[in-house]
Amino acid sequence: MQHSSARGPRKGGIRFHQDVDIDEVRALASLMTWKTALIDVPFGGGKGGVTVDATKLTPLEKEEVIRRWTRTLINVLGPNRDIPAPDLGTDAQTMAWLMDEFHRIEGFQPACVTGKPVGLFGAPGREEATGRGVAQIAAATLEQNGKKVEGATVAIQGFGNVGRYAALVCQELGMKVIAISDVSGGVVDKKGIDIKAIFDVKSLADVKSDERIGASEVLEIDCDVLIPAALGNVINESNVDRIKARFIVEGANQPIMTSADAKLKANKIVVVPDILANSGGVMGSYFEWTQNIQQYSWPKERFRSELDSRMSKAFVHVNETAKQYNVDLRSAAFIVSVGRVAEAFSVRGSLV
Repeated sequence: MQHSSARGPRKGGIRFHQDVDIDEVRALASLMTWKTALIDVPFGGGKGGVTVDATKLTPLEKEEVIRRWTRTLINVLGPNRDIPAPDLGTDAQTMAWLMDEFHRIEGFQPACVTGKPVGLFGAPGREEATGRGVAQIAAATLEQNGKKVEGATVAIQGFGNVGRYAALVCQELGMKVIAISDVSGGVVDKKGIDIKAIFDVKSLADVKSDERIGASEVLEIDCDVLIPAALGNVINESNVDRIKARFIVEGANQPIMTSADAKLKANKIVVVPDILANSGGVMGSYFEWTQNIQQYSWPKERFRSELDSRMSKAFVHVNETAKQYNVDLRSAAFIVSVGRVAEAFSVRGSLV
């Protein structure tokens, strides 16, 4: 589904999931338009989906699905048209197959897809980009609200790619991760969990801890920063009144129901919206695309430095917009992003 190319080629992930439908993909495509505009990268918005249970596919079957998908849509794909990336049910290997199929038909163009393996023109640092961006936004949120980053307490729901790297970088920045959870449950340590020591575990059930909690209980931990980095709608009418965090940084997409969002605002809990908080992934994709276009690879240190700087800059701009219009950060984020897309439409003089 292609939403807008007003600001550049359409950008968005491909998801393989049994519940994917056209309405979901259409909504996610529009969200990518606003997300890319918000962080000011030269992309529009798009999204792909295949209604299939990826967990039941053999590697060979998964390869055939993505290759057939690529052949079917070859006329609308390309580094200057529509650039896919991994999403739910897809990964770097899936993108490698996509690139190879595109190569067979259109010739060598590694910028046709992002999120590729590093050994196939992927970018060192891309894997950690979303989680790293979440951590940088958490730090910027604390700083802009007059709080110290060093020693700030953090609770994280989700220990997949996003939550895992968010936890690690939060720790590296001096924050104290006191609670984390995954589908198996959670662990709590008020003195701080050593994320480096458990980073590679497949399940938190394998982590020894004196205090264990349920997967959703981590949302109710008393902390400075709460990072929901798992599923959507986890903060809702049933638990919103028990949220004790001072700040919520949305690592997952739409983790807060609209009705709960209003209550959090009334309770003076600052929410950094997903459109900003988890945009490190598409920022990382932009860096990978840029390197592929230039045929010049950055060292990981430059990737991280650029990501950290631009994520912090994006937060400051949204925060200043919120103050200017006396609105919350979610509203401010859309003021910025919709404004940039509208400006692109205006100066181009046509609908794109």
